[in-house]
Amino acid sequence: MSDAMPPDALTPLSEGSSNELQGRWPDRCFTRIRRAELHRFDATGPVRGRVLVCPGGGYLQLVHDKEGVEVARWLNGLGLDAHVLVHRLPGQDDGRGGVWPADIALSDGEAALRHLAALPALPLLLMGLSSGGHLAGVLVCQPLAAQACGALIAYAPLNANHRLYKAPAGKPDYAPPQKQAFYDAWPIGMASEKHGIPKLPIFLACALHDTAVPVDHALNLLKAAQQAGLNVEAHIFPQAPHGFALRDLHGTHDQWPALAARWIDERLAG
Repeated sequence: MSDAMPPDALTPLSEGSSNELQGRWPDRCFTRIRRAELHRFDATGPVRGRVLVCPGGGYLQLVHDKEGVEVARWLNGLGLDAHVLVHRLPGQDDGRGGVWPADIALSDGEAALRHLAALPALPLLLMGLSSGGHLAGVLVCQPLAAQACGALIAYAPLNANHRLYKAPAGKPDYAPPQKQAFYDAWPIGMASEKHGIPKLPIFLACALHDTAVPVDHALNLLKAAQQAGLNVEAHIFPQAPHGFALRDLHGTHDQWPALAARWIDERLAG
């Protein structure tokens, strides 16, 4: 991973001018997103399936290299085509005198699912890290995701950013208000919020002492999974920092890529 790898194809999913990456490889980000896009990275060798990848960035930016391109390369090595989603950000300037609405990331994710559904049939997985994990969780609750066979979610703010379920309790609402509204509309894995209960198998990786995304997010999902009989495999790593992705693997979480690869094999075999 010594140099930037351009996508094998770039597909616009909405109107607007092309997006520009900020920074230098391997830490480039999208900070202003004018249109939704899919960046496709093709598998090395026989293709076993495809993955919709949702990078994180707190719905304030998208961490494209660390949680998009590098994840796509890893998936390519497992025989999977990876489609990295570049979605618009709630509350960000829309270039027309207004701001994108609270559900814009969901709308762009659904556009990506429609695009992938039109391609030649292959098993489909979703994967998201940090806020991208929240979006992946939201997407698997949509009818358009019915064709998917599961979702991999890492260190994601799934539910405890909702103003009724906050952890730690009493933390202030997020800005801009559209971001907070999206978290409030879609708490994933709360037993009391039936529309946000994923019905597909979930692989979950998180950090026990993550201060940015407390472990409460994962525990809430696990409680709902236990009550509803859901298929959730969860790994909680004690030394892991927030945002470990595929780089910072100095601890027990160095095993998470292998665990995830084994879970992927099981989903594709099913």
